[in-house]
Amino acid sequence: MNRRKFARKPAIREYRKLFIIATEGRKTEPSYFGIFNSENSTVRVTCLKSGHNSSPQQVLRKMNARLKKDENRKFPGESWLVVDRDQWAEEQLSKLCAWAKSGKNRGFALSNPKFEYWLLLHFEDGNNIKSAQDCSNRLRRFLPNYDKKVDSHTITPENIDKAISRARKRDNPLVDWPRDLGGTTVYRLVENILKA
Repeated sequence: MNRRKFARKPAIREYRKLFIIATEGRKTEPSYFGIFNSENSTVRVTCLKSGHNSSPQQVLRKMNARLKKDENRKFPGESWLVVDRDQWAEEQLSKLCAWAKSGKNRGFALSNPKFEYWLLLHFEDGNNIKSAQDCSNRLRRFLPNYDKKVDSHTITPENIDKAISRARKRDNPLVDWPRDLGGTTVYRLVENILKA
């Protein structure tokens, strides 16, 4: 009797760097950062969506709760807080900035006036933004059906590279976050994701 031998391939777990991102937004940020998740990717991005209370303190609480839950496991990755400037007090934002500086592999990304400004930079230079509404209106020129969700087909690697370049040119590394309308530090997080 002829017996076939079946050889099993050894199980190989691929290392994937984990990025945990606590966001203010429930739709826009998670749909954007979800673009970086794929089976072939060397990273995994997990967004902690906000509830109805999306203050900077709530974003920070959400992140701290997640990290506390994971404290007994090795955490091969980075944790980031992503918020809009909105009308939040400097003191509120300073707490997030201090948290980011207090540990290794932590970050704080802020868009002024809001996350849609980062999206706008994928398509244009983003000069002379006058308000959050102006930012949304300009973004709709490029994404006419935009309604807080980002279609992965509209964001290309080339668009991302352009957005990073545009944001870096506007960034002032001497300040903790963009104080004036028309600035974002989200590019720092995206660069880290792409490097991983």
